[in-house]
Amino acid sequence: MHGRLKVKTTEKQAEAKRVEREQKLKLYREATEAIFQKRQEGHLDESVLELTSQILGANPDFATMWNCRREVLMHLETQKSPEEFATLVAAELGFLESCLRVNPKSYGTWHHRCWLLGRLPEPNWTRELELCAKFLEADERNFHCWDYRRFVAQKAAVPPAEELAFTDSLITRNFSNYSSWHYRSCLLPKLQPLPDSQPPGRLPEDILLRELELVQNAFFTDPNDQSAWFYHRWLLGRADPKDAIRCLLVSRNEACLTVCFSRPIIVSPGIETLMLFVDKSPLPVEWRTPDGRNRPNYVWLCDLPTDFFNGQSPQHSFSLMWGEVQKECVLYKGLKESWCQDSATDEQLFRMELSMEKSTVLQSELESCKELQDLEPDNKWCLLTIILLMRALDPLVYEKDTLKYFQALKVADPMRASYLDDLRSKFLMENYILKMEYADVRVLDLSYKDLTLLCHLDQLLLVTHLNLSHNLLRSLPPALAMLRCLEVLQADGNAIESVEGVVNLPRLQELSLCDNRLQHPLALQTLASCPKLSLLSLECNPLCQLEAAPEELRAMLPGVDRILT
Repeated sequence: MHGRLKVKTTEKQAEAKRVEREQKLKLYREATEAIFQKRQEGHLDESVLELTSQILGANPDFATMWNCRREVLMHLETQKSPEEFATLVAAELGFLESCLRVNPKSYGTWHHRCWLLGRLPEPNWTRELELCAKFLEADERNFHCWDYRRFVAQKAAVPPAEELAFTDSLITRNFSNYSSWHYRSCLLPKLQPLPDSQPPGRLPEDILLRELELVQNAFFTDPNDQSAWFYHRWLLGRADPKDAIRCLLVSRNEACLTVCFSRPIIVSPGIETLMLFVDKSPLPVEWRTPDGRNRPNYVWLCDLPTDFFNGQSPQHSFSLMWGEVQKECVLYKGLKESWCQDSATDEQLFRMELSMEKSTVLQSELESCKELQDLEPDNKWCLLTIILLMRALDPLVYEKDTLKYFQALKVADPMRASYLDDLRSKFLMENYILKMEYADVRVLDLSYKDLTLLCHLDQLLLVTHLNLSHNLLRSLPPALAMLRCLEVLQADGNAIESVEGVVNLPRLQELSLCDNRLQHPLALQTLASCPKLSLLSLECNPLCQLEAAPEELRAMLPGVDRILT
């Protein structure tokens, strides 16, 4: 291999090697057994260090041996004077370095070095940084050494600017260095304090523009290396949104209050606390998720006392406090429901804000990537980046072009066709949510879109009619339970085998699941939790071939007036 001539060995030479291996194996086993025996008897002395050195010098990845050494060192620390123990530690550091020369990517060796230095009163962090530089000089992509360098830099309080300069030197030498690019993503947000108006995690514009230029040079130098493309995708990402209550919905008929948050939370003492005030008086309530699982969720709801709605008061005010965030909603007499929802632009929902300068840079990058794609038509990273740049600039304006590039990307990268279908579905749903936001409607038609998954369902809290017909869906996910106002759901012509997500939908009246892959009536048992369901259409499903299916369905769903099979 690699141009080396394979030299044939004689039977005598092969036999000599076999005997040598057996002798080494015998010594290895004897040393291992001796170590375990001493450990069992509690003899934690320097002889154990010597025996483990023999084992680890040949095989640094024997984790139990490192554990033995740590036990011995902790014992000797109590037995020896500080000067004697310092000499022992210096020898241990030298031994570790020799092990790293045997295997520079040994998990156990790097971990043991972290442990050892963490116990020293005054470690020589400068020497450790030099050690990292030496090993990264030999292999700049040794992620074990990068992890250790981050540990050392943190302990030594090295300024982020100095570490960033170090990554500059290695990236300049070799753009194909994912660990170095990743380290930059950790360092850049720490470079300088952000203005109060800028969310944490988002880069100042001057730094972002500089990084975009650097990474563009990288992927034009080596278009097939994925590390720079990944870093570019991180640069295009958006920071975590500020905590916000996106929507507050009060229903008189259901005596229920529903809340949608900007991120998934768990409402529990000591984790997240919500305070509800009704007519300016605090009201203790029990919070739950729509699907009843009480796991991290965007949507939480609580029951309200029915006597609140029986009085003669002309209105009721509801105020919810979540930390420093507050939202209010008023339910007037005669109304069945009321809500308070913040209007949101696409930049607030799905992409970063663009200044004129940033938009100009991204537009230039888009044109450059298109030129590169003409030269490298099968480069999947270039195609994906074109899609992401279009999304960052304007997802609605570039919607048709984005879909065309997805088709080309699936041809260039058929191994990830399913992932790309899901990503395409995610982007399409984002676009239609934006269109619905601008039109201020509660009806959403997603039929004939070749969707393979449903996402951002927390944005559809107020939707009453949803059409998912003629897509490529295989199930209706549990997140569908967040659609608390949904009255009509159409999902004909998919490949649905499970409807576990259609659960606890208080207003669902009509459900159409024709021409799917529902095999048995038991696949529909969660529908019993939808109290107002009156029409269920199941034509052209495999379960329709079962003679007993109609009777089983009527027995399982007694509240449904019409079941069409």
